[in-house]
Amino acid sequence: MALRLNSTVNTFPSHQLMPSSSSKSRNFRSPRIFMASTLHSDSSKETEKMKKTHCPPRESHVQVTHSMQPEHLEIFSSLEEWADDNILVHLKPVEKCWQAQDFLPAPESEGFYEQVNELRERAKEIPDDYFVVLVGDMITEEALPTYQTMLNTLDGVRDETGASLTSWARWTRAWTAEENRHGDLLNKYLYLSGRVDMKQIEKTIQYLIGSGMDPKTENNPYLGFIYTSFQERATFISHGNTARQAKEHGDMKLAQICGTIASDEKRHETAYTKIVEKLFEIDPNGTVLALADMMKKKISMPAHLMYDGQDDNLFKHFSAVAQRLEVYTAKDYADILEFLVGRWKVEELSGLSGEGRRAQDFICGLPPRIRRLEERAQGRAKKSSSVPFSWLFGREIVV
Repeated sequence: MALRLNSTVNTFPSHQLMPSSSSKSRNFRSPRIFMASTLHSDSSKETEKMKKTHCPPRESHVQVTHSMQPEHLEIFSSLEEWADDNILVHLKPVEKCWQAQDFLPAPESEGFYEQVNELRERAKEIPDDYFVVLVGDMITEEALPTYQTMLNTLDGVRDETGASLTSWARWTRAWTAEENRHGDLLNKYLYLSGRVDMKQIEKTIQYLIGSGMDPKTENNPYLGFIYTSFQERATFISHGNTARQAKEHGDMKLAQICGTIASDEKRHETAYTKIVEKLFEIDPNGTVLALADMMKKKISMPAHLMYDGQDDNLFKHFSAVAQRLEVYTAKDYADILEFLVGRWKVEELSGLSGEGRRAQDFICGLPPRIRRLEERAQGRAKKSSSVPFSWLFGREIVV
């Protein structure tokens, strides 16, 4: 959904936030820089082969790795006990968690087929464009292996063994387990609805997990936890809006499903924003620089590499439908940043370096700037067109 925002946020010059060579905060940048690309320069034939087997060719860009200096690792090791007391409390015991089957027809019940028919009848009243957004949200949730992998790239908080007992590792595994229910539930609902092409959806999920994601977090937990704070709030908003619209379409069960998922996302948002709040308390200068860096690079949505084997611009088209239905919009992007700026009291930070103050000014001025630029972009927007979605058996949807 963020692709609609790229033309807006990309207008900010990168030099505004880059540290001077003499600044200590330059340590947040690492000389370990690589060129990343899925583009093949050998021949168009090889590119086409790669596109068909894995994912569409993507834009080449610079990747930075391990940008956090070793001394900052001590911060996260020192926060082990704090995380145990303040972050793990936002997890629920498995026995108290909802499960997908709580919302779906019971297969062991004699009334199973009748319950499925009732579900399908309700689904018939929901328009195709809503299903585009619901499918896109489900696919995003189903790429969960990628997100756990991303968290385990972060220095100082990764699960070093796969079963580590550190607070950070236990959080990541339990967070993943809770999130796993979201895609599970939406997938089963969509399967039973009969409204979508499940094989094309399954192919899209496989392509997406195989493609991974590139949030530009540089193995840096400062950047990683800022990213997850933003993303959890974005998914809370998106699922909340699909819940509201399902209710408007008369499907109260689907509204309950989406609303329940949104509630989980809100709880997870609270945990991640508390981590960043703590970083602002301990290291305000480094944290404000990290926040500015992430906003300069833009918060890309987790499923930005979405592909179905047919549409090279699938994520862009999905995002356009979400924007049109007001499930997730450019305004939401600005609102999230404004919310986080207030949540973390960024405007009230004091004792910052010159570079930190410049980053503070940039961040605090960004939400209204995004809104102004998006208004201009909407004014220049081209006339709507229709594109076929394989998820809906090739039916055309206005984007």
